Amino acid sequence: MGTFKITGGKTLKGEIIPQGAKNEALQILSAVLLTSEEITISNIPDIRDVMKLIELIGEMGVSVVKISSDTYKFKAENINLDYLSSAEFKSKGGGLRGSIMVVGPLLARFGKGYIPSPGGDKIGRRRLDTHFIGFMKLGAKFEFNSDEMFYKVTSPGRLKGAHMLLDEASVTGTANILMAASLAEGTTTIYNAACEPYLQQLCRMLNSMGAKITGIGSNLLTIEGVESLGGCQHRMLPDMIEIGSFIGLAAMTQSEITIKDCRIDQLGMIPDIFKRLGIHLEFRGDDIYIPSQKHYEIESFIDGSILTVADAPWPGFTPDLISIILVTAIQARGNVLIHQKMFESRLFFVDNLIDMGAKIILCDPHRANIMGLDRKVALKGITMSSPDIRAGVAMLIAAMSANGTSIIKNIEQIDRGYQFIDTRLNKIGADIVRLD
Repeated sequence: MGTFKITGGKTLKGEIIPQGAKNEALQILSAVLLTSEEITISNIPDIRDVMKLIELIGEMGVSVVKISSDTYKFKAENINLDYLSSAEFKSKGGGLRGSIMVVGPLLARFGKGYIPSPGGDKIGRRRLDTHFIGFMKLGAKFEFNSDEMFYKVTSPGRLKGAHMLLDEASVTGTANILMAASLAEGTTTIYNAACEPYLQQLCRMLNSMGAKITGIGSNLLTIEGVESLGGCQHRMLPDMIEIGSFIGLAAMTQSEITIKDCRIDQLGMIPDIFKRLGIHLEFRGDDIYIPSQKHYEIESFIDGSILTVADAPWPGFTPDLISIILVTAIQARGNVLIHQKMFESRLFFVDNLIDMGAKIILCDPHRANIMGLDRKVALKGITMSSPDIRAGVAMLIAAMSANGTSIIKNIEQIDRGYQFIDTRLNKIGADIVRLD
């Protein structure tokens, strides 16, 4: 189990470039299974979850050629369907949340998609019903082996287009159904579809491959099925979660940071939520400049009531930044109520922040009240363990702002979502040592 040793109290200064988007990568990489032609993808982040998915599709028979540090060519010409029933596939697929995304493309192109119960963050229930209900509406047969925790969907012939109303606006569910429907016979409409920028990117990629998808960016997608898809070139967006993490880090450590090439037009309300915490942001072209701030004050609502920040499906505030907003508020002036609606276990890491000296009341599994310290009291370094990707980075931000030395264990969780985070932050003034 890896460990970070962080010496806090360091002020950072400089430029940092966000990695490619993790959540987009898991969809885009799975989409290469839809065609036998070559696909080139750039701005791929070198992070644990993404590399594990590339390894998994390579084991399936996809030809993988690394062109540069962030660019790969893929060709899914000779897929070994027998591999899907192997013990190795069950082991590797079960250790990766993103493995669920291969099911839709495999089902659409080969008539069968198998997956073990996928792993990932332990942040609460993350059901898969939306995926499989959608596949069944397209005509697939669903089987679940509860003893082996193994899912199967099969179709004796080509999938058939259908109208469906999703029971939740699941990003991965929408993406999986969308990929399956792209090769179905007839027209599919998906209502209550997710519309995150990463899902929009998948739609554009599929259209460049020959798919016929309309309604991109809305919650009603229409897919006219085609008989086959071709190759393409695709460049992924910068990771909005990493951009938000860097904004919070700059505020907590009183640092002057420029985040380069942010695709600000794709960030939705993320900059506005940080501004409501009192953080100054300056857009310079497509870069975000955050000046050093000794104090930042949380806004109240117009009627004077306490600001509430809650997550919601896009274009609402992304749940992946709730942990970052929470930790950033620790040194603000004023109070904020954080409401994590979508996952019931994501706030339990706040006990560590309280041990560091933060003033937080955990109201219930979904809500926390943060009473900002306004720099009157500094956090102190402690030893803690990362329970998931986003909590791990929130802990890292707290540790970098604290007096003394902190130890963060289980940093494999952080590595799942953040590319060489210690090396990149050390280049602009952090003091993070990676220990084996």
